[in-house]
Amino acid sequence: METESEPYVRLATLRQLHQVVAELNTARSLADTLQTVADGVVNGLGYELACVNLVRPDGDLVVAAFAGNSSAEALITGRVGSRDAWERRLAMGEAWGALRFISYTEGWVLDDDDVPQWYTEGPEPRFEDEWHPSDRLFAPMYATGAAGGELLGVISVDRPRNGRRPGAWGREALQMYAFQAAIAISNARLRANMQRALVRLEREQQALRASEESFRQAFEYAPSGMAIAEMGGDQHGRILRTNDALCRLLGRPASAMRRYSFSDLVHPEDIGTLLRTSAEGGRAELRLARRDGTYVWVSLRNSVVADAADGPRFLLTHVEDIEERKRRELQLAHRASHDSLTGLPNSAELRARLSSRLCRRPHAGQPSAVDSLDAAYEHGFDFGHASHQRDEGFDPHVHTVAPQGGDGDVDDGAKGLAVLFCDLDGFKSINDRFGHHTGDAVLIEVARRLTSGVRDGDTVARLGGDEFVVLADGLGRADAQDLAVRLRNAIIPPIRVDGRAVRVGASFGIGWAHCGMSADEVLHSADQRMYVEKRSRAKQHRRAG
Repeated sequence: METESEPYVRLATLRQLHQVVAELNTARSLADTLQTVADGVVNGLGYELACVNLVRPDGDLVVAAFAGNSSAEALITGRVGSRDAWERRLAMGEAWGALRFISYTEGWVLDDDDVPQWYTEGPEPRFEDEWHPSDRLFAPMYATGAAGGELLGVISVDRPRNGRRPGAWGREALQMYAFQAAIAISNARLRANMQRALVRLEREQQALRASEESFRQAFEYAPSGMAIAEMGGDQHGRILRTNDALCRLLGRPASAMRRYSFSDLVHPEDIGTLLRTSAEGGRAELRLARRDGTYVWVSLRNSVVADAADGPRFLLTHVEDIEERKRRELQLAHRASHDSLTGLPNSAELRARLSSRLCRRPHAGQPSAVDSLDAAYEHGFDFGHASHQRDEGFDPHVHTVAPQGGDGDVDDGAKGLAVLFCDLDGFKSINDRFGHHTGDAVLIEVARRLTSGVRDGDTVARLGGDEFVVLADGLGRADAQDLAVRLRNAIIPPIRVDGRAVRVGASFGIGWAHCGMSADEVLHSADQRMYVEKRSRAKQHRRAG
């Protein structure tokens, strides 16, 4: 039966509980919250000592706050008790709702475990509900407020001020306080995590801003060209941004560059290289158009860029001016394949061009090269798909054949690849009489006259010394003879060197290239015909004399 004073005691306790719970929400950090929890037990719930044991990430419990005894606080604060030892404590003793009371008659078995604890002294109990110095009372705190939730920590209390074990209302008040304390600790942890996250986010944003600024400066002020282009979709390859170096290289303002893609600027012969480079994110050397219509050689390197969330992908393109290097490479290649004196293709280049037209398989009865091409077009042959048809067993090679007939003037109308071997007459005497300077000037002028006398696409090469070769495709036998006469007539007029006029003659031998022959065999055949013609002309000259 409740006494008359108990309602007043309960009301006073409830007011104190409300006050200390309110103070829990004023704490600004996790450490402040834990200390406020311990202080609230002492100041509002009528205990002389209170300790807050907090679960660490590894599961053990650390003494995080203490109230009521500065000596004991200094002794045990920061010490750690194992999770297993705490589980034993919370599993034994008497359950007071969510609380756990371990009487001094049972608690002696815990004296040697690793849970930090303090010892108080006092007389033996004189009556049944009197508090013994070795009694232990624990109030577990769970994340969800219920015993089934995650354990956040344990409040340990000792020495009730009235000297008695708490009654039903005191137990309920401590249990309610532990529930509110768990909420306050969870909120404090959440705030701490949010503050750490905000600090980390701010640092990341600062780093991102610094990185973006570094990229902007590196992009804008790079000594070589830089561009950002779209990747994928209908606007694939469209230029989004360029730096000053690229604009200067191509002579185009940045506003105009955004109207183009690299495929609009690349040389038509290099479009395939550009497409492969864009797809592979690799590098290539190609030509880009300047505003004035000229082209510049560049080294183009692509890298694919995507944001962290797998957002839009872009191509970051680095464009380096390699015009000077390409010019040197072309000069070296030209020197390797051309005669240094006349600028004509040399012997190696001549053989390479001739060999590219020939295969080792003779084709008896094959029509001429031109007729074969005409027939191929009439039958709808698609030379753009030659490689595909070759895979299916169709050979697109059009055999090079010689016109039929003897060595005379008979012309059967067939067309072929004529090889005109030219040897200068009287050159040695000029060279011996007037010196190499005059001889070189004569060779240069002869090369010019030969080049002027042939069609675009024909080849005039210098074999060495005073020997030249002309490759002229699509000629019949009479056409080749007419060409030889025209070239001989072009060479005969006097050549002026240092105010002196000198003359050379020329002997031509006409050979015909056809598959089944090697380049050397073709040249030897023309050379032999040239000597036959030279002996014939010498014999005629002797008869005339």
